[in-house]
Amino acid sequence: MTYYYKPYYQQYVRNRYEHYPYVSQVQGLRKPYGTRFSYFNPIEHSNLDQLILPIGYKYDIVATWGQDLGNGEKFGFNNDFTCYFGSDPNEGLLWVNHEYIGNLSIYVSEYKEEPDGAKRTAQQIAEEKYNLGGSVIHIRKGIDGIWSIVKGSPYNRRITANTPIDLTGPAKGDGAVGGVTQVIGTFANCSGGKTLWNTAFSGEENYAEIVQDWSETPGVPALNSTHYGWVVEIDPYDPKSTPKKHSMLGRFAHENAVMTLGESGRIVVYSGDDTNDQCIYKFVSDDVYNPELGKRNSSLLENGTLFVADMGANKWIPLDLNKTPKLREKFKTQGEVLVNTRDAAKLIGGTPLDRPEDIEIHPRDGSVFIAFTNNIAHGNYYGQIFRMFPENNNHESTSFAYEIFIAGGPQSGFACPDNLMFDQVGNLWVCTDIASDKINKGAYRPFRNNGLYMIPTEGPYRGKAMQFASAPVQAELTGTWLAPDGETLFMSVQHPGEESVDVNNPTSRWPFGDIPRPSVVAITRQS
Repeated sequence: MTYYYKPYYQQYVRNRYEHYPYVSQVQGLRKPYGTRFSYFNPIEHSNLDQLILPIGYKYDIVATWGQDLGNGEKFGFNNDFTCYFGSDPNEGLLWVNHEYIGNLSIYVSEYKEEPDGAKRTAQQIAEEKYNLGGSVIHIRKGIDGIWSIVKGSPYNRRITANTPIDLTGPAKGDGAVGGVTQVIGTFANCSGGKTLWNTAFSGEENYAEIVQDWSETPGVPALNSTHYGWVVEIDPYDPKSTPKKHSMLGRFAHENAVMTLGESGRIVVYSGDDTNDQCIYKFVSDDVYNPELGKRNSSLLENGTLFVADMGANKWIPLDLNKTPKLREKFKTQGEVLVNTRDAAKLIGGTPLDRPEDIEIHPRDGSVFIAFTNNIAHGNYYGQIFRMFPENNNHESTSFAYEIFIAGGPQSGFACPDNLMFDQVGNLWVCTDIASDKINKGAYRPFRNNGLYMIPTEGPYRGKAMQFASAPVQAELTGTWLAPDGETLFMSVQHPGEESVDVNNPTSRWPFGDIPRPSVVAITRQS
């Protein structure tokens, strides 16, 4: 979506931030509050092994782990981010991330990790590699109102840890990646985004442990960790296209990548590094976006400046050898800077934060919302959501103001915000990520299972969290994305039963009553 706002900001921002000279002083046009989908009676917290929705809503299972796509391919494991493509609200393409295997390897590859136990076999690694990455699925809403995969569609496609992927930008061919211009595979695909030219972004997040797991088996070639931790671009409409990893967006544990335009028309991409004491970043392209060029605009992501946020100075600092000479104390090439984004960011004063996760842009005022899940080492068990305001309402600006929009905790009714989504009128939808081994325990007992919450950003219920969905046991709800008409919500139910240790006695049997199966659902209002 392209964002054109002048002014950006709401009345409450003007009142609260009048001492900031660059926050808009003009009230924008207001539309009626809410959408049909957003009117619901909130549910209570639950610890049941069910996907629970408000009265009047239903869900269809669109795709589930291992499902046949009708062309010899199967839907991957641990679905996360979803992204709908197409203007038809009843038929389109869905990009879906497949993040990790984890403890549920007992089902996927029949591997069970034990202290001092055997390593994975080559066959087990191959099975896990196939089940990660992503899927493009052609989906349709039938005359019975049920969403399903169009089996055998030429668009149905798997991207896996074995797929060749082109490397772009300064790291391409650089010694810091071993001189390669193409890498093999993608995994640890967490959240993502959509480009202005209708391709998908997929963020490689917690790749380090997977690299280690797949590199310690004799006879299996070790992976080069510098080939992972990037933002991947996929064209869902071209099954023969080669995905790209854009090194200009930096290498770290990418949660997502959200794109917008600056005042001059330059591409701006925000991304958070989902690890304790890591930073938030934004990229600004050198050249401007031209809608007439379509997917050729992808080259804009190859040249520009990556910035890291200094939250104390309210400044973006360029991670560029020419613009920030201090980087030359440690790095020789721009490719080396980007391969080592975390070290470079800390060297020049990037602010360590409490697990910065999803970043999304408000569709009505252009402010930037950032989820911080938690940082237990800092005593931050519940997390919070920041709201950032670019200087002069311009995403290209190197200055900003920010507030804590809402803090997690018993007072707000949710904990550990992770994935964010806005509906068409600006309600914020928040998925929570309480760790599977901590759900219903200690500080997290009041919240029971993970959930999905709607939080209005304006009006009489501004800042009030209302629970829309409760996840099955040990599951996490992720990847929310609305169909173009706003009447269908696509969502992943990830890692149900994640703490299972016995294949015959799983801690969750969602969704079919046998073994836990991650699945993508489509949520609609009942007639």
